[in-house]
Amino acid sequence: MDITTTALNTLSATLLVVDDVPGNLTVLGELLHDAGYQVKAANSGRAALRYAAQPPHPDLILLDVMMPEMDGYQVLARLRADLATDSIPVIFLTALNDTQDEERGLELGAADYITKPFHPALVLARVRTQLEAKRAQDWLTGQNAYLEAEVARRMAENDLIQRVSIRALAHLAETRDPETGNHILRTQNYVHTLATRLKDHPRFAAFLTERNIELLTRSAPLHDIGKVGIPDHILLKPGKLTPEEWEVMKTHAKIGADAIKQAEVDVAEPVPFLILAQEIAHWHQEKWDGSGYPDGLAGDAIPISARLMALADVFDALISVRVYKPALPFDQVRDIIAAGRGSHFDPDVTDTFLAGFDEFVAIAQCYHDG
Repeated sequence: MDITTTALNTLSATLLVVDDVPGNLTVLGELLHDAGYQVKAANSGRAALRYAAQPPHPDLILLDVMMPEMDGYQVLARLRADLATDSIPVIFLTALNDTQDEERGLELGAADYITKPFHPALVLARVRTQLEAKRAQDWLTGQNAYLEAEVARRMAENDLIQRVSIRALAHLAETRDPETGNHILRTQNYVHTLATRLKDHPRFAAFLTERNIELLTRSAPLHDIGKVGIPDHILLKPGKLTPEEWEVMKTHAKIGADAIKQAEVDVAEPVPFLILAQEIAHWHQEKWDGSGYPDGLAGDAIPISARLMALADVFDALISVRVYKPALPFDQVRDIIAAGRGSHFDPDVTDTFLAGFDEFVAIAQCYHDG
């Protein structure tokens, strides 16, 4: 900030002078006007509050302490209680010469004191000092607002880049498996809905915070990213896989998790959404009874993120057309999911899904392929 420019800018300031004695208003008004300031005058506390609240607000108030009906202390308290006037600096005008009175005014928020009778040079010096301090404070406030807005803009930009990057990676995996269509959007919404419905459940509440629900939703599209590492003759095979081919297919979970883990290693610091993305990619094929893959985890040893994804993924696979099967009707799929309660799926996750089944059907229909 250029101090010279700031000093010059104070000459265009508007000052409000408050005093119940007409002679004092005249003396101060002429002194300040001759110095180049815009001057408003009020002869009572109530008039002062009215003028102060009217835009454009004064840049500085010179306020008499001893006034009838409403004294300067009361006026200052009212100014500080109003958001429109609480930042206007106030210089008290007083004939008193008691440090207790000065302390009381400063405690209430006065910026300075000028005692009567007035000394022109002192008045002008203190007015200029307070105006320059106000200009500096306004400049800092403006800078802080700008910086906060810039930080918010860059965070939003980074957030958008992250979302686009996730979606691009997920679509890359889908290009290897063109039958999946809107699978990403559907499973992402299934996971979000499951998590939201479970967030107050005693078993899940500690983990399913608003932040983790957001991260889970953001991470879900990467659950099958490991399929980019599966050979085409296996991934795109129209018929049933041989046992050997199935073993290769199952490696997509670890391939995806390892790729996400390496990305985190490359940036040399933990990235919260990548941690959940890695869990989902690695363990979304695990089953509650331990018969899943790749690690045969069972029960609560399976991360919550993967348990939600497991049900979402199976539901969507069952209702979707594949080269090896037709799409199954919703009622039949519901029965299959219910039958998997406690074996394939976490019992409480299954119950929540079944209780909100119509909502999941609506998501499936909203993002229906073709």
